[in-house]
Amino acid sequence: MTKITERGKNDITAWLPVSREEASLREWDEFDVILFTGDAYIDHPSFAAAVIGRVVEAEGYRIGIVPQPNWRDDLRDFRKLGRPGLFFAVSAGNMDSMVNHYTAMKRLRSDDAYTPGGRAGHRPDYPTVVYSEILKSIYPDVPVVIGGVEASMRRLAHYDYWKDTVLPSMLVSSGADMLVYGMGEKPLVELLRLLERGIPFDNLINIPQTAVALPAEDKLPAGQKGWRTITLPSFEEVSGSKQKFGEAFAIFERESNRIDAARLVQESGGRRVVVNPHFPPLTTEETDRIYDLPYTRLPHPRYNRKPPVPAYEMIKNSVNIHRGCFGGCSFCAIAAHQGKHISSRSEESVVRELDAIAGMPDFNGVVTDLGGPSANMYRMEGKDRKRCISCTRPSCIWPSICSNLEVSHRSLNNLYRTARERSGIKRVYIGSGVRYDLLLRSFNKNAGSEEDIYLDDMLRYHVQGRFKVAPEHTSPTVLSVMRKPSFTLFSELKKKFDNFNRKEGTRMEIIPYFISSHPGCGIKDMAELAVETRAMGMKLEQVQDFTPTPMTLATTIYYTGTDPYTGKAVEVAHTPEEKRSQNNLFFWYRHEKVSGIRRDLNRAGLAYMLPLITGESPLKGPLKGNLKKRRAQGKLKGNPAQGKLKKGQEKRNLREGPEQANLKKRTDPGIPKDNPDQGHIKKTRNGSDKNRRPPRAKPNTNQK
Repeated sequence: MTKITERGKNDITAWLPVSREEASLREWDEFDVILFTGDAYIDHPSFAAAVIGRVVEAEGYRIGIVPQPNWRDDLRDFRKLGRPGLFFAVSAGNMDSMVNHYTAMKRLRSDDAYTPGGRAGHRPDYPTVVYSEILKSIYPDVPVVIGGVEASMRRLAHYDYWKDTVLPSMLVSSGADMLVYGMGEKPLVELLRLLERGIPFDNLINIPQTAVALPAEDKLPAGQKGWRTITLPSFEEVSGSKQKFGEAFAIFERESNRIDAARLVQESGGRRVVVNPHFPPLTTEETDRIYDLPYTRLPHPRYNRKPPVPAYEMIKNSVNIHRGCFGGCSFCAIAAHQGKHISSRSEESVVRELDAIAGMPDFNGVVTDLGGPSANMYRMEGKDRKRCISCTRPSCIWPSICSNLEVSHRSLNNLYRTARERSGIKRVYIGSGVRYDLLLRSFNKNAGSEEDIYLDDMLRYHVQGRFKVAPEHTSPTVLSVMRKPSFTLFSELKKKFDNFNRKEGTRMEIIPYFISSHPGCGIKDMAELAVETRAMGMKLEQVQDFTPTPMTLATTIYYTGTDPYTGKAVEVAHTPEEKRSQNNLFFWYRHEKVSGIRRDLNRAGLAYMLPLITGESPLKGPLKGNLKKRRAQGKLKGNPAQGKLKKGQEKRNLREGPEQANLKKRTDPGIPKDNPDQGHIKKTRNGSDKNRRPPRAKPNTNQK
């Protein structure tokens, strides 16, 4: 890895060129590949454009980068580098543009972390489509290759939350010639080598980890030797049938998890989208080669007089030690993009990057993260690789740990120790999420002294006062839909954490992350979450509302209302009011939230839970002692400390269940009996009956 001090901070040739003038300094008269990206150009291995650019450069090709081109003027940015010799490459950037632009409630965000100063408005919605269409209009005969997480997670027909509809493969909607999915280094290098051999671009239809769109009437070409082919329900079928949509997703996910995946074929509007199987996971040597390329680790000098790029400021002194995640969380896109199998760097490669960071002129001695998609999956893989080849399990650790998985933390403990001892480095923090279930003997039967050492070292050396973990929820039902372990494991972890604090005399905090409105979660689940976390003395901060992102299991359930593997119906919060009601329960301790929580609980027939949530009724006796039992039963009974209930009110609700009791107590003939969301009868101050209907939702003027 090149230290910036070796070439000089102002040596423009240390970066990949973003203009013809910079290309001329390298004595280039044209480019072989021109990459358009929705992010600012940061020459750092955590930024996709830099990685792809450096990989292409290392293969001996001339690549230029056009960061955040202006798509609203005369399109001069799309012409300024001219016509490439081989192809245009297009990426929306490190993030899906719609997640970047909109909140879970579909409100337009006011910032963009991948732009100088965090300013919004420097990329369009779906830049992969917008950039590709512009390039095709200007250079119709030049191939366009799309990639990055936005295109990768839309490689087949998918549900789009922001448009609330099923869309075809982004390969079709963009008009591009090829789609590279997943981590794109290997397919891109293979594409370059085949073009170098003189094979026409249109003939390159069998490159692994790519997708192409062919005329539906043509005969399907033969794949590579040993490839299986599976035909999915067509775009027209999945957009017209939620059952077909679920069937297609289940096939997609199973094949994505196999090392020997099948070729997937899906017809769409007269085209046939062919998604070729992925490459095997990167070896350690291949992974090292990517991270050892000569990154400057700095923004391009064009940004020297502009405000900092927030995403860069956050990760500039961090080190990625592996790719992939075998957690299999139903709401997460990592496995479908990076794969569930772990590709780890060697300790030597990580040390080289640590030394490069230590040599940076403005380094303050603190490494902010030494992790990856998960903090503690480094060097974990199948003991017998042959057993992994055809395995379709979405997770290697849920609902239980695979007997073939190597889960020792020994290599990671050694790496942490080495990092702490490097010259010039004062502290090494771990910012990535820790899979704490792997550390606990109650879940991981193979956990031993190395896992104890990991947790002790983590708390002793690598936590900056706040230990952040992600139980995600307390409800067994919701956690099952999420593919997450029991909340009892978090309780066990918290006891270990509290014991460490007492033993060492420290005052660290444990910060749990939770999600509201996830499929399977109702307002009662959220109310029970509020009761249980309050009982543990926690006021939640790190929370989020579920955002359905393309091609995940949770999004499939959100759209279809059923689990595609079992066919069973799953409760889903769809409306802004339902989502807001759930999210409010995270903040029961805020005075301004209490009236809304009271209203929502009343409507749901859960008024008896309000004192338990707000603390008006103390948690003691049978209530506190039986939280685990009630959670396992899926119900929460009244608090004995409340005293006697009024005859015919909550007592009846507790006996019959709040939903059934509300339906029976309705007397207004204008309220449909089969619609419990219309409210319930409530006494006004003068004693008259009045139907308390929920207010009509106001239109959201910020939605697109």
